Amino acid sequence: MAVYTHIGAEAMAALIAEFEVGALVSAKGIAEGIENSNWLVDTTQGRFILTVYEKRVKAADLPFFLGLLDHLAAAGCPVPRTIHDRSGAAFREWNAKALALIEFLPGVSLDAPTPAQARAVGEALAAVHLAARDFPGRRPNALGLSAWRPLAAACDGHWDEIDPTLGDLVHRELAALEREWPKELPEGAIHADLFPDNVLMQGDRVRGLIDFYFACTDAMAYDLAVTHAAWCFDSAGERFDADLSAALLAGYRAVRPLSDHEQAALPILARGAALRFTLTRAYDWVNTPPGALVTRKDPLAFARRLAFYADPANAPIFDQGMFA
Repeated sequence: MAVYTHIGAEAMAALIAEFEVGALVSAKGIAEGIENSNWLVDTTQGRFILTVYEKRVKAADLPFFLGLLDHLAAAGCPVPRTIHDRSGAAFREWNAKALALIEFLPGVSLDAPTPAQARAVGEALAAVHLAARDFPGRRPNALGLSAWRPLAAACDGHWDEIDPTLGDLVHRELAALEREWPKELPEGAIHADLFPDNVLMQGDRVRGLIDFYFACTDAMAYDLAVTHAAWCFDSAGERFDADLSAALLAGYRAVRPLSDHEQAALPILARGAALRFTLTRAYDWVNTPPGALVTRKDPLAFARRLAFYADPANAPIFDQGMFA
C-alpha cells in the first residue's frame, strides 16, 4: 500500500481546512503508486488528491513540479491544478514532510489503448511541450544520460540475478549512446514518465496527464521517445504495436511538427529511453530488500524494448513519411 505516512481524522480535517476547499467529508488512502503517500479527499466543495512526499521527492523540487502544473493548467492543458493554501503556498510542511493538495481529474488509465487513444496522447503531449515553452522554471534531468553509467555500475556484479545477457546489452548500449547522443535539440519542461497509468482517458479524449514528479528540463523529442517506449509495446516488451506507434507519432506531429534534427534523433532517443527504464528498474531490482512492500518492476520488459530499438531494421518506424 502506498500510504507510508499516517494522518488521523482530526489532523486531516485541520489540514484540509488550511486550503479553504470546504469541510472534509472523507479521505481514503490510495494503494496505487510507490513514490508518495496519497489520499482521495472529498470535501463539501469537491474532490482532491492529497499527497505527502516521501524520500524520493525532494521538497526543493516542488516549486518546479507544482509551478509547472499551474502553468500548464492555466494554458488549458489537461493537468491537475495545485490548490494553494490560505497563505498562497502551493505546498505545506507536515511532520517534517512536504504535502500538497491537487485537483482531482476524472478518467481511467488504460491497459489496452487503441490507436485513436494513442493519437490523442501524442496530441496532448505536444500541447504540453508548446505550453511549457515560456515556463521559467528549470530542473536538470536527474535520470538523464549522465546518470546512466553510475546506475549501471551500481548493478555490476548483479546482472545474472536478473538475466545473464542483460549486463552485456546494457554496457554495449551505454557506450554507444554516450558516443552518439544528440546535442542541441529543442528543450523545455518535459513529463519524462508518461506511461499509460499517468494518463486519464474518457473514451478517446485525454482528461488528465498526471504524476509530474519526474518532470525536468530536457529535449522535447526525448519525452516523445519515452512516451513511445511506454505506449507502443505490450507490458512485457515482447510485442511492438505498429498501429499505436503510427498514431502516437502522427498525433504529436499534428500539433508540434518535429525539426529535421529531432526527426533524425528519434531512433537513438528511443534507445536512450529504453535504457533509462532498464537501468532504474534493474537498480531497484537488486536494491529492494526481501519482504519490502514495493513490487519490483521487471527490467527485462524494457531490455526487450532496448534490443528492438537498437536493431537498425526497426529504425524506419520513426520515418516521417510513414505517418503523413
